[in-house]
Amino acid sequence: MDIKCLHFLSLTLSLFFVSRAAFTPEDNYLINCGSSTSNVAIDNRNFFGDSSKNGKNYLSEGKSTSLTNPNPTFNSSELYMTARVFTSASSYVFNLKKTGTHFVRLHFSPFSSQNYDLHNANFGVSANGFTLLSDFVTKFTVIKEFILMVDKLELKILFMPVNDSGFAFVNGIEVFSAPKDFLIDAGGIPLISPTGTQEFKKNISLQILETVYRINVGGSKLTPFNDTLWRSWVPDEDFLVLKSAAKFARTSDPPNYQRGGATREIAPDNVYMTAQQMNVENGTSNFMFNVTWDFPVRSSVDNMHLVRLHFCDIVSASLNTLYFNVYVNGITAYKDLDLSVLAFHVLASPYYIDFVAINADNSNSIRISIGPSEMSNSLRKNAILNGVEIMKIVNSTTFPRKSKKISLWILVVSVVGGIFALSVAIFTVLAILKCKKREPKPKPRHMESSGWTPLRVYGVSTQGTLSEATAFSPGANGYYALKIPFIDIQLATNNFDKDMIIGSGGFGTVYKGVFRDNAKVAVKRGIPGSRQGLPEFQTEIAVLSKIRHRHLVSLVGYCEEQSEMILVYEYMEKGTLRSHLYGSAVTPLSWKQRLEICIGAARGIHYLHTGSTRGIIHRDIKSTNILLDENYVAKVADFGLSRSGPCLNETHVSTALKGSFGYIDPEYFRRQQLTDKSDVYSFGVVLCEVLCARSAVDPLLDREQVNLAEWAVEWLRKGMIEKIVDPHLRGQIKPSSLRKFVETAEKCLAEYGVDRPTMGDVLWNLENALQLQVNEGPQKLHEETIVASDDLTRPSVIPGDTSSSPKVREDGDVGASDITTSQVFSQLINREGR
Repeated sequence: MDIKCLHFLSLTLSLFFVSRAAFTPEDNYLINCGSSTSNVAIDNRNFFGDSSKNGKNYLSEGKSTSLTNPNPTFNSSELYMTARVFTSASSYVFNLKKTGTHFVRLHFSPFSSQNYDLHNANFGVSANGFTLLSDFVTKFTVIKEFILMVDKLELKILFMPVNDSGFAFVNGIEVFSAPKDFLIDAGGIPLISPTGTQEFKKNISLQILETVYRINVGGSKLTPFNDTLWRSWVPDEDFLVLKSAAKFARTSDPPNYQRGGATREIAPDNVYMTAQQMNVENGTSNFMFNVTWDFPVRSSVDNMHLVRLHFCDIVSASLNTLYFNVYVNGITAYKDLDLSVLAFHVLASPYYIDFVAINADNSNSIRISIGPSEMSNSLRKNAILNGVEIMKIVNSTTFPRKSKKISLWILVVSVVGGIFALSVAIFTVLAILKCKKREPKPKPRHMESSGWTPLRVYGVSTQGTLSEATAFSPGANGYYALKIPFIDIQLATNNFDKDMIIGSGGFGTVYKGVFRDNAKVAVKRGIPGSRQGLPEFQTEIAVLSKIRHRHLVSLVGYCEEQSEMILVYEYMEKGTLRSHLYGSAVTPLSWKQRLEICIGAARGIHYLHTGSTRGIIHRDIKSTNILLDENYVAKVADFGLSRSGPCLNETHVSTALKGSFGYIDPEYFRRQQLTDKSDVYSFGVVLCEVLCARSAVDPLLDREQVNLAEWAVEWLRKGMIEKIVDPHLRGQIKPSSLRKFVETAEKCLAEYGVDRPTMGDVLWNLENALQLQVNEGPQKLHEETIVASDDLTRPSVIPGDTSSSPKVREDGDVGASDITTSQVFSQLINREGR
């Protein structure tokens, strides 16, 4: 036996033993039509006959008879041994426990008997009045699967012969509820048409979908036994246009499922553990070619299909090395796709993206292609695909009703309703025109496309990846729930008037904006048409759409129209912490105010580190990224450089060095190994800024004073910290409070991360410093009060103590603020380079 066979056998065994989390649908009806057997096990599920005692309850109106196959084949499924034959319009009625998306599978396996030849049956099928099949004839065994929204607690499946002398039949019926968020009402799933990509406005979950293809790319056939939703997946080889362009990729390790990405119900493990990639060995020298699949489909006038593509990076050795393009019917559907960003900075993390495709000129196929991106390293150009699902969007029309009285009423109601609707429409148009005359008209703006790919994060669940609390989630409405039209932002900023500028930074310019409801916002606008900052733009949305906390800045929305990258935040009335420490136009903060601000910021960072399994590392903690609202409540901002923390079996995240000068963890600088203790170091620098009221780096000072952290630690070790304390604080600070504060700052600035406290410990000590300050009145600062102490850290968890951790409400929002976006908004000012 050769090595390839051994590898394949090992992979097969490993896939067999991969554990499957069982999915238990709330509604689950499995009918063995025409059978009197009460219980038949098929694919580890129990089907009961509709002629049995329990099954008869589901047969409703109409005339029907049960039929048994007189000549069954040896390997026929027991489900196909019998059939229910309908000689008139007849139905099954299922009482449901809940409304929502449901799977309906109809099994047809025609056979001939003495009275009926099922091969000649011609009929239609509807579900709650919506057409599933019309003029249906089959000569072979076939399973028709539909995914549809059921809006009432009853599902009626009607079988109707085409004419009076005809008949209909069915061998088996499955009706079960779909998992939560199986279909996402993103409202902005891209429509791939012959003219390019545009928004698809319809709610996809309200459409009836018929499964056409379910493909395990790079893998073998999967039976219902291997799928939590009992689906079948077929190999992709027969659909590859050029087989030599593709190369199999496999792994024996199970996928790294993340909250917010794909689940085992979206596709089974085996789909994400195999893939096709570019066969660069057979490619040209520059590796510029595509891997392409053609899927034949029936052409029709209204020919739209939902295309779901599955991805899982099982080919890369490290993050941010795989960039590729995705094409649907020759149109660029996703440019420069980076799974590291979409899959939450985790290798081998499953992800899927939905598109809606319209075929060109009624083409009889849907073509899917993947190819290298220009962003890829010339030696690492590659592209992958793990799975494909193609579902026809059924033209949902009701069966014609025979009653003339009903038709007459429908006509009367339609006419009256039409007149009323027309009147309302005319009134609405006049009102809009009147309002538009009062609004300032923004100047016309023309922009050539820069070619950067708009943010598309489709098909993710409501469960946040980076947080257990998901106030803004890419769930039911996707990230498109946060999308703001460009015209609204133009109006809010008076077409980006220079007088509205409140800050600037490496990403772009920050404007103050006022929406039509008088809500104030901060608008952070990237350089128009520039690709620079795109990863930060995407990361900011990905992080802030999943988390919410009183001490984290809230993302109001974003805009990516006309080659723009715009982020809109809640407006923070008092600006940045830095401006209150050594700005010239503000009243100096009191020591109590500074402690409360530090505590608020620490709470926000602590929540980032502990609010999810892996946590989030901010990577750019500094005084300009701590913002203050009208009540001086601190909120941490700017998550463009954030990264998911290490896995449970890891100690760090290996990543390129990023951050701001003066705040970067020296250990991270030397080793490029990022941990949550890197944020602790940066926060220690902020504590020094708060105490000393000077910038982290000041090149105009003497050499030994340039770096605040080094300079402050040196004076602390000398026992002369009072020499560098902000003069405005003299006489305000209780010595015990100051001692606890400087101990905390010194520990945060330890050279090695292992010697630094956690943010939970930092938070506890700062709260203790505040208690020491408040419980006793202010005293004069004396040199003898500054003593070294190692009594800084405490156990991260104290039984019964909840004062230093975010409060968890019953709705799952960890420390969430009750502030709404119409009340308080913030700015994000970044004046320093990174």
